[in-house]
Amino acid sequence: MALSAQLKEILACPKCKGELEFHEEKQQIHCKGCRLVYRIEDDIPVMLLEQAQALSE
Repeated sequence: MALSAQLKEILACPKCKGELEFHEEKQQIHCKGCRLVYRIEDDIPVMLLEQAQALSE
């Protein structure tokens, strides 16, 4: 099951409140502004700053 379109519309980066890029095939959500990666676990976004990882692109 994928993230719902409604959820994608309302989610924002908890640090900068910016837009996010959804990479569901990798189970990740990227914030290009903050260069952070949030994980998706069991179709639930884990939007905790302390659990975010640095974006390595």
